[in-house]
Amino acid sequence: MFNPIILAAEHPSSTFGDMLIVTLSFLILLILLKVFAWDSVADMMNKRAKKISDDLDNAEKSRVNAQALEQKRQEQLMNSRSEAADIIKNAKDSGEQSRQNILRETQLEVSRLKEKAQADISQEREHTMNAIKDDVALLSIQIAEKILNKEISTETHEALINQYIEGLSANHETK
Repeated sequence: MFNPIILAAEHPSSTFGDMLIVTLSFLILLILLKVFAWDSVADMMNKRAKKISDDLDNAEKSRVNAQALEQKRQEQLMNSRSEAADIIKNAKDSGEQSRQNILRETQLEVSRLKEKAQADISQEREHTMNAIKDDVALLSIQIAEKILNKEISTETHEALINQYIEGLSANHETK
């Protein structure tokens, strides 16, 4: 049998031979690895490198998407705040406009009621003046009849009434 230890002991310069055997063994091992395992190892390494590369790309895409979503959320938040401010401003403006409308309508109603009251007072004054005129006319006729002990004609009666009313108007205006 082949015993390397015996062989090495018989030849003192076995270092070169050992190196040659180890080198040949290593080359045979490399050839066997290349033939049987190299392609599958290389494919596995390529797949692993591709997976890592894809994972990095996906992570970058996810980061970019997250930034875009964050920016979109910030814009929506700003829009929401802007819309809320607009709604509040519109509500204030609407409230102020309603208040102004109510004040204007109230002032118009007060003016209308005041004008109606003045018209009613004026009408009542005229009605009262006519009633007083009739009462004064009747009273003056009765007084004149008693004073004169006779009946007064209609023309005389109207002349006396007008004269009396003019006197009352003059007295009333001086007061």
